[in-house]
Amino acid sequence: MDSHPPPRTSFKLILGSSSVARKHILAEMGYEFQVMSADIDEKGIRRENPDELVMVLAEAKADAIISRMNISDYGKEDTEPTLLITSDIVVVHEGIIREKPSSKEEARQFLKGYSGGHVSTVGSVLVANLKTGRRYGGLDKAEVYFHDIPDEIIENLIDEGIVFNVAGGLLLEHPLTLPFVEAVIGASDSVMGLPKALTEKLIHEALLPQSS
Repeated sequence: MDSHPPPRTSFKLILGSSSVARKHILAEMGYEFQVMSADIDEKGIRRENPDELVMVLAEAKADAIISRMNISDYGKEDTEPTLLITSDIVVVHEGIIREKPSSKEEARQFLKGYSGGHVSTVGSVLVANLKTGRRYGGLDKAEVYFHDIPDEIIENLIDEGIVFNVAGGLLLEHPLTLPFVEAVIGASDSVMGLPKALTEKLIHEALLPQSS
């Protein structure tokens, strides 16, 4: 590939997410970063199209975080750029958007539906350059195919409670889930909520000099 990582000391990075998986992925990419959480009502934002929904949610998260910042400090000419990364992901199963399950029954319904079948994930990444005010966004998609998932595994996942924190209750890398994943078409980090290749591409774009 012709692209090279930008100098890691030339900018600051904020991850606009409290997701453990996203923090892990961004750290794996070699970045140091600050974490800020958007704390928005995601279910108050509706779109029928999953591509539109995840992009609008990433924008809303960026807006919420920026509204709590003294943004003029980041735009001064002598300051290094600060990039804010926000993202969102939904699971699509049989044409229906699945977000974070809101109850044990809903989580059970989601997971039983995946057993022996497959789901698609649609994820967005938005990188906002707080110095220039410009935003760069994109989408990444993947598919996950499952073997039959035993009921006791589903119940154990629900009892742990972590399924309520992820889109569609889908925990790809969980030790209980992993043995029942037949195949992933696309990048596993995309399914986990922060596609590395897309994130790196958008960081590059956000740091390019602005054309006059």
